[in-house]
Amino acid sequence: MSRRRRAVKREIAPDPIYGSTVLAKFINKVMECGKKSIARRIVYNAIEKFAAKVKAENPLEAFEQALENAKPSLEVKSRRIGGATYQVPIEIPQGRRTSLAMRWIIQYSSGKAGRSMEEGLAGELADCFNSQGATIKKKDDTHRMAEANKAFAHYKW
Repeated sequence: MSRRRRAVKREIAPDPIYGSTVLAKFINKVMECGKKSIARRIVYNAIEKFAAKVKAENPLEAFEQALENAKPSLEVKSRRIGGATYQVPIEIPQGRRTSLAMRWIIQYSSGKAGRSMEEGLAGELADCFNSQGATIKKKDDTHRMAEANKAFAHYKW
């Protein structure tokens, strides 16, 4: 029996404007050095620009759709068996799916040269909404890797 205790997930308060806990988690991921007010301003302005770009009347629903399009469902984990290391495809739990999608969106939006974070985030969200762009490519690569290694699926633990 495991001696580890299960980690208790903290409840995150919903964001003040849209009342969404998913958006509050996204703001927390964008935040650097504890500057939440700056992170909120960046995310809210980016969502407004994104909603105008995709012509959505409800920015929160459009944001959630873009996030849903970016969520991966499979990934590979290394598993050492005998002397060989196999890439074993596993299904991703819901919390990790959301976390990976948010991380990828933020990573690729901050990596766009010559743009502010607001513009990069709005552009990456629009790309995710339309199922294209760097985040969707990363998701497809992850799925392709899992598909290529499905012969080792019986090594799941």
